[in-house]
Amino acid sequence: MSKPAAKSPLQTPAAAPRGCTNLKLRQIARRVSRHYDAFVGATGLKTTQYSLLSHVVLLGPVRPSDLAARMQLEASTLTRNLQPLVAQGWVELRPGEDARSRLVVATETGLAKRIEAQRAWKQAQVALNERLGGERVSQLHALVDECLQRLDADDPGDDDE
Repeated sequence: MSKPAAKSPLQTPAAAPRGCTNLKLRQIARRVSRHYDAFVGATGLKTTQYSLLSHVVLLGPVRPSDLAARMQLEASTLTRNLQPLVAQGWVELRPGEDARSRLVVATETGLAKRIEAQRAWKQAQVALNERLGGERVSQLHALVDECLQRLDADDPGDDDE
């Protein structure tokens, strides 16, 4: 007679949390970031830059304040993160509706760079799904989404990024 399979922590609802949740989340975030960086980095972009460039492509032309709000970033963080994309010629800051406003726009070179990085990102996603298992990744996404909803319901003004 075979032994019953051990339950995973996700299957044990009564299990008490052990250790620091912040540390656990940081550990997995760093590990997953390194995984994606290994793929996307080959295009000359960091994964954070790819995310920013993708938002600019999808939302642009977009006011910096709207882009920062959509990405849940502080305005100063957005300004700092845009600088390398502007320096590479992937994004431009153009005049807005009046003399005080600006619009962030992806250039043709930026559009091509996003397509290149998107292919690398897709390879990273497929490789991660294969390594962790598609069902586990889906469960992780659902758990993270649920946790974010609960945290947002408790404190809607507490966005760190």
